[in-house]
Amino acid sequence: MSKTSQSSQSSRREFMKMVTLLVGGVIGTVLGLPLISYLLSPGLKMQNEDEWISLGALEDYPIDTPCPSNYTRTRVNGWERTATYYGAYVSRKSGNELAVLSDVCTHLGCRVFWRSDIQQYVCPCHDGHFGEDGEVLSGPPPRPLDQYESKINDGIILVRVSE
Repeated sequence: MSKTSQSSQSSRREFMKMVTLLVGGVIGTVLGLPLISYLLSPGLKMQNEDEWISLGALEDYPIDTPCPSNYTRTRVNGWERTATYYGAYVSRKSGNELAVLSDVCTHLGCRVFWRSDIQQYVCPCHDGHFGEDGEVLSGPPPRPLDQYESKINDGIILVRVSE
């Protein structure tokens, strides 16, 4: 074999290596960028810290009787999905006037319940008593029940939940 034939074979071989690397790189980039974007996108998404949650129709809550209402808030943080259970008492004063109170005692976080016979919220853990507006009447709770910001939109009660 002559030197010219050997160098042309060598340059042809080098050319094929370069074309193969170039085509492989293009294919890898075309497939890799969407894959990387798919894997990283959940971690880059932000969720609102506070949002309005529906508690149902205003007409479902009687006037002058605090009614319990429960809802679940699902949050997505990257790849982690958490569902948290919340409870509230909706106290409707008149037509569109209402107060939405948390059902969590401010002492140690136990769930309070409404006792209609004494017209008070009662915490079963340490016998804390709260008035209809959430104010502390007796027991160890250091402050009133938390009140949620609420509004009525097209006959639906909405509360703002923030953390």
